[in-house]
Amino acid sequence: QLQFVESGGGLVQPGGSLRLSCAASGFALEYYATGWFRQAPGKEREGVSCISASGGSTNYADSVKGRFIMSRDIAKNTVYLEMTSLQPEDTAVYYCAADTLYPCGDSYYSNYRNLEVRGQGTLVTVSS
Repeated sequence: QLQFVESGGGLVQPGGSLRLSCAASGFALEYYATGWFRQAPGKEREGVSCISASGGSTNYADSVKGRFIMSRDIAKNTVYLEMTSLQPEDTAVYYCAADTLYPCGDSYYSNYRNLEVRGQGTLVTVSS
């Protein structure tokens, strides 16, 4: 069974930092473009970042550039999202996803429901 197990969400104050983890099982991340998405209350899901299958490129949504860093550890078969300078507008459920067909970019972000593997999500709340 292909699945992700996300962890690391929680409550953090504005300006704080948090690291999310997403452990893959049943498949090898090195063959998949892997991304992070988020959905804030009352809003549509949006793509946050994506790392290519080769690991050679990573892209970010404009809203998180310079604050979030996505990485992966092939040996641990895990991807991470390091989030800094968090603001209340970053409050959302964060999901990871992986796919072998869609490359990172607009088509990846707009086809979340078609991606092969999708996690259950972890809640991040930014509040004082």
